[in-house]
Amino acid sequence: MNQENQLRTPITVIDKEVTWDKTQVIMSKTNAFGIIEYANEVFVDVCGYEDYELMGQPHNIIRHPDMPKVIFKVLWENLKAGKNFHAIVKNLAKSGRYYWVITDFEIAKDENGAIANFFGRRQAVPQEVIAMHIEPLYKKLLQIEAASGVEFSEKYLIGFLEEKKRSYVEYIKELIFEHEKSQAKFAQYEEQDEEEEEGRGFFRRLFNR
Repeated sequence: MNQENQLRTPITVIDKEVTWDKTQVIMSKTNAFGIIEYANEVFVDVCGYEDYELMGQPHNIIRHPDMPKVIFKVLWENLKAGKNFHAIVKNLAKSGRYYWVITDFEIAKDENGAIANFFGRRQAVPQEVIAMHIEPLYKKLLQIEAASGVEFSEKYLIGFLEEKKRSYVEYIKELIFEHEKSQAKFAQYEEQDEEEEEGRGFFRRLFNR
């Protein structure tokens, strides 16, 4: 049995962001059950745990209490089905501070076609996207979970996305893409049409894949 509670001493949550180089990519490798087998130096630096503290621990060692459970439910349903999933996640550092990331996964399978490992990449998310869109939504989902459970949190999320006429991944892609255009971070946006952007793949470009 994995000693997943070994490091679970209570962490006092601090409403302050971790200071980190947001141009860097946080990387990890887990087994099919989400147990950490590798964490890159950026991961170690940002989360505040040493390598030896992370190895053999469930990835949810960094789960922040502000995260609604339904987001992880949807994420894991997709990953277990062999599908990549881009989720915006608030993580909890060992210090009690937080950091926001967007996820990207490669899924490795064994010779029998069973999932063996998940290779996760995570990058920073624009603060304006978090403050204006993600935090209000996640706060609402968390409130529903506290009052009525994950089932109704998921129903609310489905209804919210139906109103937007977007899937969850399409919705967050649109938020980040529109923010980048408004900030003129990438000059080529003024020259590229949306078909070219779609052809290359927004998330492939975002994660340099």
